[in-house]
Amino acid sequence: MLLNIRFWEYEFFSPHWMWLLLLVPVVLFFRYYKLERSEGVVKFSQPLSQLKNIAFTPIKWVILGIYACLGIGLSLLIFAMALPVFPFSDDNDKQYDNGIDIMISMDVSLSMLATDFLPNRLEAAKEVAKEFVDGRSSDRIGFVVFEGEAYTACPPTRNYDYLKQTIDEIQSGKMEPGTAIGTGLGTAVARLRNDTVTSKVIILLTDGDSNRGELSPLSAAELAKNKGITVYTIGVGKKGIVKMPINTPFGQIYRETQVNIDEGLLEKIATSTGGAYFRATDKNSLRTIYDTIDKMETRKMVNNTIKREPPYRPDYFLIYGLILIFVGFVAEQLLLKKNA
Repeated sequence: MLLNIRFWEYEFFSPHWMWLLLLVPVVLFFRYYKLERSEGVVKFSQPLSQLKNIAFTPIKWVILGIYACLGIGLSLLIFAMALPVFPFSDDNDKQYDNGIDIMISMDVSLSMLATDFLPNRLEAAKEVAKEFVDGRSSDRIGFVVFEGEAYTACPPTRNYDYLKQTIDEIQSGKMEPGTAIGTGLGTAVARLRNDTVTSKVIILLTDGDSNRGELSPLSAAELAKNKGITVYTIGVGKKGIVKMPINTPFGQIYRETQVNIDEGLLEKIATSTGGAYFRATDKNSLRTIYDTIDKMETRKMVNNTIKREPPYRPDYFLIYGLILIFVGFVAEQLLLKKNA
């Protein structure tokens, strides 16, 4: 436990060692007494006890400096034993009191190549997702993709460059065909940590009905609710008829197809977890939805992934303490030889 005992900007993790500072003047006094009484070993031109009776001379300043080096050096070694912490010494050590873990679970099925968004739904969704990532500065964000099955493309991370590169590389048609909303949501739930993070969020984006997967969407929503995860759902696609790609024996063709999004299901998923459902009919509305979610979830997160100890910084105290003690002893020996 870090105790709030400060020395300049430092705090100390084990401040009980600071009691040893009381011994520093005792050690210096006995050393002074021993040197003064060691006749035949230490022969100063004038007894140390008489220094107080005469004006300061250069040799007396040297003696004073020796004791100052020894005293300060011992004190710095004690500070090092007390495990000093400099909380603001490294940006990488900064943590936040509150925060968010976010998983984006994106439908990448064949229907996401429909051209009612330019150039298509998938590319528009990827572009806006990257813009959303750019708008966050401290949250851990992960990325799950699903078709008839799902997988984690990127676990929760604050390495946003890597995350955006992963989003860029996602393509449709790499998994079993279909739309497994429950599996996509369940995979995102499993990737979020089971700890005391203030806020955990899933953004689920799809453009169709759930027609694949062993886990039902409402069961996945129940899992999210039990873990304290808020789910925001986004239905992607214009209402009415749009051109969608269809695989045929002669290759992929585009055919006008009626948009069919199960908005009732998406709304149930969202409301059961304390979230909200949105409908995106173009890229701008999708961007607005992400902005709305961003404003609803603005608190920064604390990184508890690795239980880090405070950033101890005893090195400077230790190094300078040893240097001062070394200088003091060397100066003392040279002075003794000179006055022997």
